[in-house]
Order: sequence, then C-alpha cells, then structure tokens
Amino acid sequence: METVLVVGSTGNIGIAAVIGALRSQCNVIAIVRNQASAEKLYMHVGTREGITTVEADITSDHGVQGVVDLVKTGKLPAFQHVYSAAGGLYGATLLHELDTEELHQYMNVNFETNFFAYRATMPYLLEQNNPNSTWTLCTGGMGDLGTRAAPALSQGALYSMSNVACRDNQATNVRFNEIYLTLRVEVDESAEKTGFFRASAFAATYCGILARPEIRSCRISVCEKEDIKELKFKEKRCDMVLKKDD
Repeated sequence: METVLVVGSTGNIGIAAVIGALRSQCNVIAIVRNQASAEKLYMHVGTREGITTVEADITSDHGVQGVVDLVKTGKLPAFQHVYSAAGGLYGATLLHELDTEELHQYMNVNFETNFFAYRATMPYLLEQNNPNSTWTLCTGGMGDLGTRAAPALSQGALYSMSNVACRDNQATNVRFNEIYLTLRVEVDESAEKTGFFRASAFAATYCGILARPEIRSCRISVCEKEDIKELKFKEKRCDMVLKKDD
C-alpha cells in the first residue's frame, strides 16, 4: 500500500487531502503542529486508521526536512506521494499599508511552507524512482482576484512555483500537478453550518488525480461544484521559446 505525506494536514484542504488519500487506498503521514492538532485531524477525518502523525514546524526551513530524515532512518514509513496545502493567512491589510514584517509573515506561512516541503521531499521521491509518485500543490484564486493584498502576493508566488515544478518534472518519475481552487472548502462540521463546500466532497478531486496517470504537469481548475469530480485540467506550457523579431 502506498503512502501520502500531507503538509498542512489539519486545515480545510489538508483534511480533504487525507480523506482523498484514504479513499484511494493509501496510508497517510500527516504533519501536525502538536497532539491537539492530531486529535483535531482524527475528528474531522472520522478515523485514526491508516494515519500516522508526526509533529514538525512546517514554517521552519528544516521542519519537513526533519520528517524526511525520519523516513530515511526507518522511524517513519516510506512515502510515494506528497500533497501540500499549507497556508491560511487571509488578512485584509491594504497593499500600501502592508509593512515588511507582515509581508514576511504571509510569505512564510502561505508560500515558504510549501516551498520548504517541495525542497525537502522532491529529492527523496526522485531518488526512490517510483513510477507512480505524485506531488500535488493546492493554490487558491486570490492571486488572480486580488481583493486581499498579502494573500494575493503569496498565491502569485505559488503559481510561479507550480509552473517551474511542472516544467522540471515533465519527464521525471514524479507527476507534479497544481489544483487551482476558487471554491470555499471547509471541514464538514463547519460547511454544514455555512453552506460552503465540504472537505469530504472536495476529496474526490485528489482521488481523481491519483487514479489518472495522464494528468501530469497540469493545472486542475476547481471553480464550480461539478469540477470537483469532473476534472478540468490543462497541461502547463513547457515548450515556450523566445521569439525573435524577424
């Protein structure tokens, strides 16, 4: 049985990723902040079975790397897939009022966490050379919408990271894909009260990505309810060349 490492596992999207992995008959290594976060994860997923939790600070540049080191020494099970959904800062500070400290905080929590996860895990996946390996990054629409300055800036950086990763892994053993999500997804308990989309429903998107090897170096856009199951994906352009003025 294969295993998915989930970064940002206790957030709304992370919960969906864990549920999707379990439904796809995979085990899960969930990185959590502490034991209280682990209990929160179990509650929202509805089971402990198939889930191994490990505590780490994903905002640190060595947090996820420490988890990978534990895998390499056999203290944690091997993994073949990564799903990164770290972030969550969503303040409304205006762009011209955004001070340097707040900007750095947003970039650290919303962007660097995902970059650190990629940098720590991708060499491991490449070294393992499992032909079924995947790396999935979930981004949001704020980078295009632009109604909240700091979240938009950090999402823009994630878009660029996805573009580079799609190009870098076009011919490797790792299928890198970006889920571009513009729907509001919440854990089921919350969604039942607010009317937004349930994490347990959004899990179907990850199930689809794991099951379809032809989805590689793509952006999967989830902008309508039907997109959750009927995947709309487009390959990132990896053949662009500089044009000359003939």
